[in-house]
Amino acid sequence: MKRALLIIIAFLLASCADKSQKITYSGVTQGSYFSITYYDDGGRTFEAEIDSIFKEVDNSLSLWNENSIIRKVNRNEDVVVNQIFKDNFEWARRASEFSNGAFDATIGPLVEAWGFHYKEELEMTPEMVDSIRQLVDYQKIQIIDDRVVKANPNMTLDFNAVAQGYTTDLIGNFLETKGITNYLVDVGGEIMARGTKPNGKQWTIGIEKPAENYDSGRAVQIKINLKDKGIVTSGNYRKYIEKDGVRYSHSIDPKTGYPVEQNLLSATVIADNSSWADCLATICMIVGKEKASILLENQGVEAYFIYVENGVIKTEWLRP
Repeated sequence: MKRALLIIIAFLLASCADKSQKITYSGVTQGSYFSITYYDDGGRTFEAEIDSIFKEVDNSLSLWNENSIIRKVNRNEDVVVNQIFKDNFEWARRASEFSNGAFDATIGPLVEAWGFHYKEELEMTPEMVDSIRQLVDYQKIQIIDDRVVKANPNMTLDFNAVAQGYTTDLIGNFLETKGITNYLVDVGGEIMARGTKPNGKQWTIGIEKPAENYDSGRAVQIKINLKDKGIVTSGNYRKYIEKDGVRYSHSIDPKTGYPVEQNLLSATVIADNSSWADCLATICMIVGKEKASILLENQGVEAYFIYVENGVIKTEWLRP
């Protein structure tokens, strides 16, 4: 009798597992794409709720939304910042302190001057770079009583190096409040993989092969399996400006004021969440492979570097 009961229970459990439905939702957000896949026994869809999250992030952090909180802060309007803004501010500050200022959310004036935002680039001279660089210092801006306080009113904030990773985590956290523990959230390439597929297999993630130009076709350099980790790739081969035959990277060193020049083509970081992976990938691209390897040592994260050495493209894994 007990054996028969066990067989019935096993059959019911297997039947329940078979009912897990694959739900997908994709679209465009934050100037890029998003793709969400999860498994749910009830086959529930949360498109409206997810869209609401995207909208809330956009209203808080978008530099292209005239009415966003960050645009109001940058215009020195009296505005109370919300939790999303404060979370990104704290992630940015943590990254700045960890990297000794290589990551700096006050980089905005330099990014704009070099033409990587919504404004036209300026005719940059050493004197202009030195002048604008005086506005870049994360230690001179803080949040007091839910308001941003700047040492210089011309300072601005830019959370682009963490916002998409943060959005990925935010959506993942939302899904978990709904009891969903197996999902893959991808917002513009910032990915969070939680749990597994119904067959027990881990999520498969492709790391992009560096492209020759920003409009070149996409190809996969390597595929990896991922579970309960965030993964983010930062690269200089698609985001750049070209002027007088010279290509300038979108990664700007806050300490020099100039786009970085080094042999690292892309850095992929695997961490416990996408927010921190996003920050670390940016740091890697600014400091370069050698310094990044030292910084990430004993941090409990993995990194995959694609770089050029003597004209040859090479790869290297950094593991704990």
